[in-house]
Amino acid sequence: MNSFVFSFVCASLHVTYQNPTRQWSMTPHVLLVGVDGSSGRQSLSCLERPQELQEGVGKDGEISWRKNGEQEAQRGNAYVIELKEMLGGGNYTCHGEDGSLLNHTEVLIQDDQANRRILVKNEHGDYLHCAAQNHNGEFHCSWKWHSHRIGKVAFIKARRVSYDSDTKCSVDEGGQLWTCSSGQSDFGCSVDNSGGGILCRDQQHCPYAEERGKIHLTVYMRTEDFLVESYSKYFNLSQIVKPDKVTIRKVNTTLIEWSYPSSWSSPYSYFPLTFQITQFKGRRKQCPDQFTDPKALKTSTVHSACQLVVKRTVKAVCIRAKDVLCNSQWSDWSLFSLRRNKKDKRQKN
Repeated sequence: MNSFVFSFVCASLHVTYQNPTRQWSMTPHVLLVGVDGSSGRQSLSCLERPQELQEGVGKDGEISWRKNGEQEAQRGNAYVIELKEMLGGGNYTCHGEDGSLLNHTEVLIQDDQANRRILVKNEHGDYLHCAAQNHNGEFHCSWKWHSHRIGKVAFIKARRVSYDSDTKCSVDEGGQLWTCSSGQSDFGCSVDNSGGGILCRDQQHCPYAEERGKIHLTVYMRTEDFLVESYSKYFNLSQIVKPDKVTIRKVNTTLIEWSYPSSWSSPYSYFPLTFQITQFKGRRKQCPDQFTDPKALKTSTVHSACQLVVKRTVKAVCIRAKDVLCNSQWSDWSLFSLRRNKKDKRQKN
């Protein structure tokens, strides 16, 4: 089946009609049309080659059109979409005289002047939150849907800023696995089953070398009303790396030790972590959210050792980790409760 051929229609009778600001074939049979809030027109063609009309497909006047399954008055090979504000999106199909499907496309509308409505900002003022467990080139980005406008991912672009001239992105038939490739970068992304995030990997990233420019990630979100908004984020992997929780265990009554997260990059001598340790005299159900806690007995930071001598008055210890060489995020806290004169121990992760 041929793809729709789309072309701009210039208004000659009504000066209020303006061309769309841009058009882009996101995927086969999916057309993104940019608008600025004013009226305009977009033309679709059912058959790419006019000679197909004489090759048994049918005559021009015999081609009918439907929008979202509803019959339209327009007939013929060309169909003109009226773009008014953010209206005009939908599923367009053209049919032969016998009703057979000849072609189809989905038209999505993106208004560059409209306020963001699909996603809401997080506590840091960002629409996208991205983090990496290590330096191996894999990262995860998540978002929060607006309570009244839950949508889904329509398209993903990922590239290194230094190499953006020939990046090409595509998606598998299921619409879940995306690839963006160029001569210098190769990204693969998959959408979470929940629809609330994506997992991406820079296939050409070398953890032992300096990064080749920032990553530019753009996620296009769409609603059931055929509206699209794009959300972008620039970052280096070293900026978003966040280690997983450390594992703590008791060696004896006065000594505890912890280990690097199993997901952290190795060798550890090349990717060292620093650890922040907070000790408490009383029992704890959770660790502090802030850097310091007024109820803490002692807070310290160590850069290499993974052991700590604790006094008998200490009842709980919280430990978190951070990359020594990068100005990145701390891991979440790990809580370890000490029970004196008992053989059992408890660790909360």
